[in-house]
Amino acid sequence: MLVDLFKYQFLQNAVMAGLLASVLAGVIGFIIVEKKMIMMSGGIAHASYGGVGLGYLLGIEPIYGALGFSLVSALSVGLIKRKGGTDSDIVIGLFWSLGMALGIVFISLVPGYPPNLSSYLFGNILAVTQADLLMMVVVAVVVSLIFLAFFNNWKAYLFDEEFSGIRGSGVILLEFLLLVMVALTVVALIRIVGIILALAILIAPAASAKLIFRRMGMRVVMSMVFGVVFMLGGLSLAYSFNTAAGAMIVLVAVVFYIVVYVATSFKLKRRVG
Repeated sequence: MLVDLFKYQFLQNAVMAGLLASVLAGVIGFIIVEKKMIMMSGGIAHASYGGVGLGYLLGIEPIYGALGFSLVSALSVGLIKRKGGTDSDIVIGLFWSLGMALGIVFISLVPGYPPNLSSYLFGNILAVTQADLLMMVVVAVVVSLIFLAFFNNWKAYLFDEEFSGIRGSGVILLEFLLLVMVALTVVALIRIVGIILALAILIAPAASAKLIFRRMGMRVVMSMVFGVVFMLGGLSLAYSFNTAAGAMIVLVAVVFYIVVYVATSFKLKRRVG
């Protein structure tokens, strides 16, 4: 694959997309793992399917429709959660189902033969275009700048939200910024691993880093490093065995987490014993 990397533009695009996705997964994945927002992130990801279907129905780029649906879903869930009138898990589950249902309805209304949506559901990193890369660069820059600008606030918000509110860290602002960042990241990951598998890429690198490292900064950095390893490892295996790249990336990520989990659990048992 290394030799072919210098020959083919699509492989270069795939590697670049994997690196950008690793940055996003490292930052956002760390936050959602620490705040236990995995269910919410999955709901936002699946709700974006409605935007994909709407994009096809209106004749616009489906990824922009996905972005709109993701943002609306994220902010709606945040508002409902803040009001506290309904169990947030119920709302997330309903948005999850609503987005998928709307996507199916919109697609069924498209004239002619239905479009092939497999790349949006399961991703296709080998089909990433220059336009996709540009979008990912913009998202990665925006998310990274927001994270760095509020770095100290994030630390207080993640590990003691009540104290963060008392010291005036703007908990509500941070929460809604986080939801927007999750929505942007999900859309950026759709082209690589798809809506169905995006959650695994958000969780696995951060969860693996959490098992090994204690400091916040080290966890974020190593989440990015693990993301790069998963992306390049999965891409290499997919290229070698001619299998789906997105699925292979997720398999590498999940297997790595399982190995680390078993190893750390065994080490902890020996220490306790």
